[in-house]
Amino acid sequence: MEETTEIIVQPVDKSKVRHLLKVALILFIVTIIEFVIAFTMESSPLRTSIFIGLTIVKAFYIVSEFMHLGHEAKVLIWSILIPMLFVVWLIIALLMEGNAILLVH
Repeated sequence: MEETTEIIVQPVDKSKVRHLLKVALILFIVTIIEFVIAFTMESSPLRTSIFIGLTIVKAFYIVSEFMHLGHEAKVLIWSILIPMLFVVWLIIALLMEGNAILLVH
């Protein structure tokens, strides 16, 4: 058998590159907003809430585009999101319960 060493170069799909640059720009802008808030606002529950919200936005774009979950079937997406919501709820409930126990003593 004869081995082939040919490499076939595909043309660049400009729409995919544009979409990737758009996602990278969104992530960059959200990161800049986080930096501005970190250095201009005093530490407060509002600042923490803003950081959590912006982190969720960044996580959405990363999971959706770079992990290709945004292009999967909706059933697969929900099978990942629903258990994650329960885990987040559990963490919040445990933190609230721990804080309540500290306030009792």
